[in-house]
Amino acid sequence: MRQKNVKMAICAVTAVLAFSGMNIEANAATDLSSVLPSAGVDYTLQANATSLKSIKEEAETEKAGAGEKSKEEQTADVRTDGVSGNASSEDANAGLEESDVSEQAEATKEEEKVIEETKEVDTSNLSEKILKDVAKKLDRKDEEESFKSLVIAKVNDYVNVRSIPSEEGEIVGKLYDKSVGSFISEQDGWYEIKSGSVTGYVKGEYCVTGDDAVELAKQVGTRIATVTTTTLKVRQEPGLDTTVLGMVPIEDELVVTEELDDWVKVNIEEGDGYVSTDYVTLSTEFVQAESKAEEEARLAKEEADRKAAQAAARRAAEKSNSSGGQVMYASGNGSEMGRAVANYALQFVGNPYVYGGTSLTNGADCSGFVMSVYANFGVSLPHSSAADRSVGAAVNGLANAQPGDLVCYSGHVALYIGNGQIVHASTSKTGIIVSSASYRTPLSVRRIF
Repeated sequence: MRQKNVKMAICAVTAVLAFSGMNIEANAATDLSSVLPSAGVDYTLQANATSLKSIKEEAETEKAGAGEKSKEEQTADVRTDGVSGNASSEDANAGLEESDVSEQAEATKEEEKVIEETKEVDTSNLSEKILKDVAKKLDRKDEEESFKSLVIAKVNDYVNVRSIPSEEGEIVGKLYDKSVGSFISEQDGWYEIKSGSVTGYVKGEYCVTGDDAVELAKQVGTRIATVTTTTLKVRQEPGLDTTVLGMVPIEDELVVTEELDDWVKVNIEEGDGYVSTDYVTLSTEFVQAESKAEEEARLAKEEADRKAAQAAARRAAEKSNSSGGQVMYASGNGSEMGRAVANYALQFVGNPYVYGGTSLTNGADCSGFVMSVYANFGVSLPHSSAADRSVGAAVNGLANAQPGDLVCYSGHVALYIGNGQIVHASTSKTGIIVSSASYRTPLSVRRIF
């Protein structure tokens, strides 16, 4: 069956070229399956094949048995002129004599040549949409195949990561429920994994990997669409003639909430909308393990932050009362510079939002606002909310955020000012405003000072 699948996939590719050569309008079809209704194959090139390269590699393993086939089987599976399938027996056997071994061997070589050169074949007459659809399907299949090498925790809380494959091993970290590591090896019911800064062993009974990890990975991962065009319009509905909800710049990373054939639903500051998959690349992000040292540092910091935040909240309340409640100040613990950044940003509340802008007075977009605020303190930040996700140092969630920290959302970035609030250039309708930091789910928090 596997052997037949490979050949059916090659038939599909060569048949497309044959139809194109007969002036059949490829762009009238919505996908490859409608161009080849009689082929009976999906253009994923079979469920367990992910690329033309893999077809070639599997075909090479058939060489030993190729000589045992009849001449009719050899020419009917793959024709050297690019036509496959239902050729007449007279055409299929033309030029072959049953006793002519050298001719039969030549046919086998020609079959291998077709498989070898399929990826180099002229596709100029094919619909661009079909080619893109094929590429998208292959990319998704490749990604799903890679999920098999993941180890995903499936527990109530966490599973310990140990130094050796035994419960006697030292605990070097924790793989929390739905967190993911990369499979390295298996030993006595234990999986050796690498996850974040942690490398060690987890008990296999508390995790899934292989085929079981594929579907679970889709559920626990965060699907991200990275913009590949200079300015991408996000539309209220899937379609090029629908209303534009907002615009996002190149390299912005948007959280995907739904995937359609040619569109994905994403979350931006203006709300949920749709973008064409022609202008984004799709990937999946996972939560990783926490090392023992990282956990100890986090717990100690959370306790210190809790106490400092209580004291800062009292001071902020006193300042607000003495000023009649008219002046806003950054509140909470953190560095003096971080609070200075937050206080500086607050003076621009009420100013306009301008897509692509960097002016704190005449208009800025979200990353332009953050960039210009920090420029006043001698810090150069990128004009990109996606790039802001990797600047400075990582902070473990909003619970540990301090004034001046960057709070990164899907396609958006803001400045944390303390007391669970942010200041940000929101939309063209609202301008620069103060909001609850949890009004949307953050992707990350980053600390500059």
